[in-house]
Amino acid sequence: MEKDCGAWINLLSHKVKKRLNGILQDLDITAVQSRVIYYILVHCQDGPVFQRDVENAFGLSRSTATGILQLMEKKGIIHRESVPSDARLKSLVPTQKAVELNAEVSVGLEEMERRLTKGLSSGQVQLFREMAAQMMRNLDEWDRDSSSGAEL
Repeated sequence: MEKDCGAWINLLSHKVKKRLNGILQDLDITAVQSRVIYYILVHCQDGPVFQRDVENAFGLSRSTATGILQLMEKKGIIHRESVPSDARLKSLVPTQKAVELNAEVSVGLEEMERRLTKGLSSGQVQLFREMAAQMMRNLDEWDRDSSSGAEL
């Protein structure tokens, strides 16, 4: 039987994570941590970034996000600052180490992307992105339908 789309996505995801974790091992961060660093660096320019933002952006549970962020804080990649308007909230602030790691990670990600898309035309890469985005929308819609009690 031919692999379905879900099986291919799962296989690709596993291989990409494994390869990225290997590339990033010398930097003492994981692929997920590298993406969280990038997210925080980009979004902190627009205002404070909170744990819930990371949870939503990456589809993480609260406990998983807490573990990732605590480890990043322990490694000196981020620190948490109280928000003047609400002492219960802590914004995630990248350190200089985060900036430096992000620059090194970018090199590894560029190599990953180059290897991943080798032999594909720019049109094929764009088509893949469009198809993946549609698949994500389909799953998001399914999640909304499931939570509202609607049946397919």
